[in-house]
Amino acid sequence: MKKTLIILAASLMASATAGAQETYENAKIAQKDLTGTARYVGMGGALEALGADISTMGTNPAGIGLYKHSAVNVTAGLVSQANGHDFANGNKTNASFDQGGFVWSTRSGRKSFLNFGFNYSKSRNLDYILSASNSVHGGSISKQSYIKNMLGNVSNGGFSIGKNEQGEYIGYEDAQSTYTAPNFTQLDYLLWNTFIVDPNNQSAGYNEANRYTFDRAHTGYIGEYDFNLSGNINDRIFLGLTFGLYDVHYKGNSTYIENLVDQQGANVGTLTLNDNRKITGSGIDLKFGAIFRPIETSPFRIGIYVHTPTWYDLTTKNYTTLLNGTQLGGYDKGNSSESYDFKIFTPWRFGISMGHTVGNYLALGATYEYADYSTIKSRINTDDYYDYWSDTWSTASKNDNIMNDHTQRTLKGVSTLKLGVEYKPIKDFAIRMGYNYVSSLYKKSGFKDNTLPSEGSYYASTDDYVNWKDLNRFTCGLGYVLGKFTLDFAYQYSTQKGDFYPYAPLSATITENGSTQSESNITGATSVKNNRHQMLFTVGYRF
Repeated sequence: MKKTLIILAASLMASATAGAQETYENAKIAQKDLTGTARYVGMGGALEALGADISTMGTNPAGIGLYKHSAVNVTAGLVSQANGHDFANGNKTNASFDQGGFVWSTRSGRKSFLNFGFNYSKSRNLDYILSASNSVHGGSISKQSYIKNMLGNVSNGGFSIGKNEQGEYIGYEDAQSTYTAPNFTQLDYLLWNTFIVDPNNQSAGYNEANRYTFDRAHTGYIGEYDFNLSGNINDRIFLGLTFGLYDVHYKGNSTYIENLVDQQGANVGTLTLNDNRKITGSGIDLKFGAIFRPIETSPFRIGIYVHTPTWYDLTTKNYTTLLNGTQLGGYDKGNSSESYDFKIFTPWRFGISMGHTVGNYLALGATYEYADYSTIKSRINTDDYYDYWSDTWSTASKNDNIMNDHTQRTLKGVSTLKLGVEYKPIKDFAIRMGYNYVSSLYKKSGFKDNTLPSEGSYYASTDDYVNWKDLNRFTCGLGYVLGKFTLDFAYQYSTQKGDFYPYAPLSATITENGSTQSESNITGATSVKNNRHQMLFTVGYRF
């Protein structure tokens, strides 16, 4: 066991900078919120066929083709977590700048227009505080790591590359071993070198826990910068193209505490895991859209759109500490820090929508969108090379097939339904309402598998995960036209439940030297919520 530990530590410390990301971390980046102008949000975002709102630039680009005047909009507001409490650098309520952009409209014919636009929007607000606590019966994160080692050979999910002459499993010889990605994580490294192995006699063991508490503050955002070209042909056909740029700013600070017990159930102290992770980077995508009026004498419209994957190039860094309230092990000081670059490709998105107006006092919209999140691709950066065409250095990458297979087993296709209505009781005053239903992207059987021989697991520093369920959004809003100015207010309430797990269910049976040992580490789900209030205010000017 001592030999395994020493090799384990040496291999991790000699790790390369190439990497790929893990399924649950990827899902945070790949999703989008309902965000934009107050009019767009107030109608539940169901404007992909109605158009003439600057936020449709990021969903159906053809919606900008309905503009017949130039316009500029700016949106800001507040986001508050209904069931949250302040933790670390996370606050329950935060101010947010959500949108800013313009459309320049030019006439290209008697009934045709050619429009150009730019819009910034916060496509995902990552501010969220997750808290969970529950009792544990016969499990712990140290037991989780101990069992992973019991799995033996790397092909079975264990740490080892084979057996020695005595028939004992051994660890990695060096970072250049046969397998490019070991099955242990940064958390395994900390547990084995500061807790599982006693600093005096080098024996291996673990403590079970009877309860845990967990808090994490997610902070940051994903900014989306859209550049649009759209057109109007005889007021019947509207076409649009949007080129999108993204910048990612994510921080996660968490504290996980286990109350440890001995074999008789008596308290023997606590184990505390503090994890700080930061993800930054950029991405690009393309969006295509069209809107048709099938009947010349009717305002009824049909919209269709498609988004390419967003190609993200990201960097993640972490600093993680493990304390058990007693003397540390003989091989480490209780902390681990890693940084690596990786790429992910989000799924294609497809949408169809309908819109209809009655006179100048009623507008109705409906949109259906589908994206298959099981197709998210994690990619491993390989070598830097010089691109003579662009006169720049670029990074080659390849698919992380092991993690991508796990993503297919864990995530699924997501359907989004958006409904919206706008009613004008008087000419310059509007009342709006909307609703969204977003199906869960996690399969019920999904779990975070840190036994995979993948860089995504290799660089993981926590074992926890949440399987979020269906999301519901309810919106309303008001609008007022004051000359060339528009003033809009919206309120959005979103509600979502999830199942939190401190670690995945795991069991192993191993036979060595005629002795058989079986272990299991299974904990139930803890129910968590993500309920948020959002208020938005938009000022616009038409010219």
